[in-house]
Amino acid sequence: MIEAITKSHLRLFPMVAVLFLTACATREESPQAPMELPATFTRTGQSAVSDTWWESFGDEQLDKLVTQALDDNLSLRAGYQRLRQARAVADRQSAALFPSLDATAGAERQESDTAESTTFSAGLGASYEVDLWGRVQSLSEAESLRASATLADYQAAAVSLSGEIATTWFQLIEQRAQYDLAETQLETNRNVLTVIESRFAMGQNNSADVLRQRQLVSASRERLSEIEGEVGVLEHQLAVLLGQPPGRRDLPEDDSLPQLPPLPDTGVPADLVQRRPDLQQAWRLVQAADQDLAAAISNRFPRFSIEASLNSQANSAGNLFDDWLATLAGNLMVPLVDGGERRAEVRRSEAVLGELVQEYGQAVLTAIREVEDALVRERQQRQRLQSLNNQSELADTTYRQLRNQYLNGAVSYLEVLTALQDKQDLQRSILTTRQQLLNTRVALYRALAGSIESAKPTENNEA
Repeated sequence: MIEAITKSHLRLFPMVAVLFLTACATREESPQAPMELPATFTRTGQSAVSDTWWESFGDEQLDKLVTQALDDNLSLRAGYQRLRQARAVADRQSAALFPSLDATAGAERQESDTAESTTFSAGLGASYEVDLWGRVQSLSEAESLRASATLADYQAAAVSLSGEIATTWFQLIEQRAQYDLAETQLETNRNVLTVIESRFAMGQNNSADVLRQRQLVSASRERLSEIEGEVGVLEHQLAVLLGQPPGRRDLPEDDSLPQLPPLPDTGVPADLVQRRPDLQQAWRLVQAADQDLAAAISNRFPRFSIEASLNSQANSAGNLFDDWLATLAGNLMVPLVDGGERRAEVRRSEAVLGELVQEYGQAVLTAIREVEDALVRERQQRQRLQSLNNQSELADTTYRQLRNQYLNGAVSYLEVLTALQDKQDLQRSILTTRQQLLNTRVALYRALAGSIESAKPTENNEA
């Protein structure tokens, strides 16, 4: 066996050891959020916020719709594929932490007028970069953090999807209830028209009263048509969110808005920052940029790599493994002049990190604002709903009294018509406000929500 080891490269090891021992720190401490969080939110409740927050409404149909959407929504499925890509990139980058080993084999045949020969060869080659300054480790850690950020983004998409399902479902229920109310109001207006026409036939009314009431009946019919169109649009929107083609009419039937659950415990802003997946994503990106900066700084220092090979060559396959040639080499690459390229990359990485830190801070402020906005809107809508209910009771009483006075000839029909329209407008406004109040609660749950356990991907369900 023939062995040849390039001893000249081994003389570089003492130099590498000195450089390693005298190396200075490559980067500062990890970045911090650029603002101070408030101690508490302005309001809070007692009910705990569950990851499956939609179950708080006690609506079985909504529970089924959200579960179906988390399984079948195509945008969420696309997000899962992005997660698989990020995980694969992280695995690819982490492979640089380990030695690589390649095997080669070949056969070459040469022929001439006087002779012919065949040569067989086989070999193994290995290489490994000694990560003196942590550059390879930093790059691997950066990609791992980006994969974690993509997972958080997937979770944030699931929270957003569940919120869209709940909002669209409540809007659909409200429009269906509006349709039933419009039918009832149309029937009422028709009955009133019958009374007006009878009185006109007996000379107790003028034609203007009949025309006004006919106009109200016609407007009631038009409202039915408008609501029917809105119901169709919302059904199409909900079907697409469920991963179904629009136009299918297998959605659940429900015309009753649920009651508003008790106000949830908002906790403190510091807990919100730890819980919300979109903020987790933003922070993971900051951490990844921090690792990129460390890698850029480390790239300015020397690199040391080791290469080893084992080769054999023979004229017959049987003799191929009789003789070997082994080599071991250590290579040191020291950057000397690069025109400022590496220094510029450090500055760029610092700027990227600074940008992401500020974006993270803005995301935190936006998250806190979303909670506070939802709390303010809910308080205002509760007050509005109570006021509308009071107004509706008064309007109903007013209409009944004016109707009786009109039948007795004490007031004009125009006063009755105005009271009737006010009463019906308030009935419609109450339904709309109830739906808006529920959707405001959905916004509050979304602002407080953490990761949805049922939407967490596993390697077992990869398509």
